[in-house]
Amino acid sequence: MATIAHNLLSYYKGNLSVLAAPPLPPNKDNKWLTIPPGMTPGILPGPPPNGDYYWWEGGAMWGTMVDYWLYTGDTSYNPTAEYAMVYQAGPPANSYEPANWTASLGNDDQGFWGMTAMLAAESNFQNPPEKDPQWLALAQAVFNTQAARWDTQYCNGGLRWQIPLSNNGYDYKNSIANGIFFNLGARLARYTGNDSYATWAETAYNWTADVGYIDSSFNIYDGAHVEHNCTDINKAQFSYTAAAFIQGAGFMYNYTNGSALWGQRLTSLTNRTLDVFFPNGIAVELACELPASIQCTPDMLSYKCYLHRWLAQVTQMAPFLSPTILPVLKTSTQAAMKNCNPDGTCGFRWTTGSYDGLTGAGQEMNALGALMSVMITLEPVKAALTNLTGGTSVGNAAAGVGSTVSVTTYGPITAGDRAGASILTILIISGIVSMLVWMSTGEGEGFRLGLFGKGKGML
Repeated sequence: MATIAHNLLSYYKGNLSVLAAPPLPPNKDNKWLTIPPGMTPGILPGPPPNGDYYWWEGGAMWGTMVDYWLYTGDTSYNPTAEYAMVYQAGPPANSYEPANWTASLGNDDQGFWGMTAMLAAESNFQNPPEKDPQWLALAQAVFNTQAARWDTQYCNGGLRWQIPLSNNGYDYKNSIANGIFFNLGARLARYTGNDSYATWAETAYNWTADVGYIDSSFNIYDGAHVEHNCTDINKAQFSYTAAAFIQGAGFMYNYTNGSALWGQRLTSLTNRTLDVFFPNGIAVELACELPASIQCTPDMLSYKCYLHRWLAQVTQMAPFLSPTILPVLKTSTQAAMKNCNPDGTCGFRWTTGSYDGLTGAGQEMNALGALMSVMITLEPVKAALTNLTGGTSVGNAAAGVGSTVSVTTYGPITAGDRAGASILTILIISGIVSMLVWMSTGEGEGFRLGLFGKGKGML
């Protein structure tokens, strides 16, 4: 596992933890952080044509490395991860909207960094210095800025895929953006004990189901366009979207002390996801991993990592699902390891029974995520902490909104109370107009011209 982790970080050039000459002050581990010329801390090389990777995947990688530390106790990469995650926070709001990326920012992109910050808080990952933004506050800032974007003008609610009006995808409301918002709300509710987050999570889940993105069989489809009132549903399915909803549902089940409703939702989502994305027990990215060819973008080549990691965590939030989930993860992981060379270089198509030669950061993340998913029963891996069970990260309920607005001031919102949601959204927006103006500026990464348009989703 250490070899695969090392190989993954070999793709990262932004900042390295070394015992070397000090261009920056030493961190708490007495290591110096160096930034190679022309490189930006926190991100993988890119975006295209300057490299294969988009901004969001850096956040996804650091989440994987936080889990790597949690599962193994190996602190080798912690200084690098901490510095990278703080560097990309995006002052002054510290809501993962850094100026260099705001012109091409999606809610899902921002949300991935928010989930990584949330994981750091839940894991008691080493806290940044007091002068820097803290993990819980970073996750709250992401959540608050997204709650302010909840759009009831079209489709009776939901988040748009893209944030800037000019972006390809601004007219598209997709399941991954709303799934991540749901996921963050569920986890913030459990960590803080604040029911307002849970109310928002319920709203996001209900909207996704009501609009038809989650169907009666618990398939989760990609999204639809606002000009069609979100009725032209694109029925592509991606594994990380399903996993984001499953993880969020697991946290809601745990937070509600095992409610029957969330137990039923969680079980149905899990069973359908295992059926769809694990044919013969081995993870397959069905939308692009076709029998005759691989048509995945670099984004999609990393989705199996999140699928494995988040399913594994559900077994801690809802142990009754362990007999359903863990055998499948074991079979899939065994197949993944057959696609890795002895030097830890791993391929993508796990169903081949041997190394397929298709390598990259996403493929290394996949293999690492798979290995960690089966370690959850072999090692004393702690379940996600809360502020009552040992979590030490400092929060700020008003983070990201540029005012003193607190989450506790939000009134209750349900699927049937869309008018209330609109009023609350207006109240929040009134406090962040200046921030929204700032968000519309900055150098962008440009449009992601991949197989399915801008990055991860399909238009």
